[in-house]
Amino acid sequence: IFLADKMADDCIGKVIRPAVDLFRVQFGTDPAKGVVAPGRVNIIGEHTDYNEGFVLPMAINKYTGVVGRKTSSDVIRIYSEAFKELLEFPAAKPLPSTPTSDEWNELCKENHWGNYVKGTIAQYFNQHSLEQGAWAFDAVITSSVPLGAGLSSSASLEVAMYTFLEELTGVHTERPIDKALNCQKAEHEYAKVPCGIMDQFVVTMAKKNEALLIDCREPYPVQPVPLLFTDPKVVILVTDSKVKHKLSEASEGSTEGEYKKRRSTCEKVAGILGLPALRDATMRDLEAVKDSITEVEYKRAQHVIKEIERTQNAVTLLPSKKFEEFGQLMVQSHMSLKDDYEVSCDELNDLVGIATSVKGVYGSRMTGGGFGGCTVTLVREDAVEDCKAAIKGNYPKDAECFVFQPCEGARKIDLPQFL
Repeated sequence: IFLADKMADDCIGKVIRPAVDLFRVQFGTDPAKGVVAPGRVNIIGEHTDYNEGFVLPMAINKYTGVVGRKTSSDVIRIYSEAFKELLEFPAAKPLPSTPTSDEWNELCKENHWGNYVKGTIAQYFNQHSLEQGAWAFDAVITSSVPLGAGLSSSASLEVAMYTFLEELTGVHTERPIDKALNCQKAEHEYAKVPCGIMDQFVVTMAKKNEALLIDCREPYPVQPVPLLFTDPKVVILVTDSKVKHKLSEASEGSTEGEYKKRRSTCEKVAGILGLPALRDATMRDLEAVKDSITEVEYKRAQHVIKEIERTQNAVTLLPSKKFEEFGQLMVQSHMSLKDDYEVSCDELNDLVGIATSVKGVYGSRMTGGGFGGCTVTLVREDAVEDCKAAIKGNYPKDAECFVFQPCEGARKIDLPQFL
């Protein structure tokens, strides 16, 4: 546990130290506030959150850092290390919580990182009825969460910015659930990605050494699931396929178009069944309407119904260390995402096949929205190097492997130690 704590501290330092240095370069002074928010990996329960189902994510020790300070100017200035770009806009012109089409066109750009930031600022100041013009600030954003890898760099950015605003103003959102929902709304309204609640919830509320079983139906109960196993020592290995997805692309055939299609298909089938969401459906219900829906609609709904059941079953296996059975559910999840939900790709399928051929690997699956990104693998610690070697020897791209510790959610940083 001590080594895990040191690892987390080192990972935080890797984003905060560069942020402090960049802040000095960009703005000529030291920052006064600093925060981090982790990325996340979803162990099982994919494309179930917007169907009001269950998910089992954990926060990972890759972080987005934000450092900054209040200024006496009339502008908000935010520099992104990743995009080498300064975002600047008037502090005195409040950002709307729900922009009209014309307002969005004036405030935002297609596929721009600033949309996530502006959306978060809008939700925060509207939530607390604070005068945005009284809180001009300068900030720098750094991140070690890989972009487009399915590890929720977007939620990490939103929650980090929201946490920074809490520290800047001293006004905190009382319920973590409301904070997560505000960040989700930022993504809906400004980034135009109709995401579920999983990412913002786990990035906000995660605890060290635990995954979270999140019930994605209001009032969103959350159950901690211990993930620290020592006999045998089992770890979570995440492999980045280096195939990027872009959930905010709006072009024909883009990931966002495919994501929206699947969400609307699920909602359509739930409506045909006369149910609030597919969370309430059974396979018997689906079979009863099979002749009145398309094959694609049937396959999409079948994935959701069975994935919710898999996730609920998976959680019961961990306390008794039934890793083989848990791994089988992971593989079933991947096959369903490949064949029924059709959000996998050749590279992810190859990585799962390579990993599951290694002795000591219990199970593997794609994780995240799909169309690229990462796989998540449950593996004995003593088999990690064999798994990495198999991937290096058999996967044609330069995949990157990480062993992640389940870490704590967003939090403030004791900045003086980095100054």
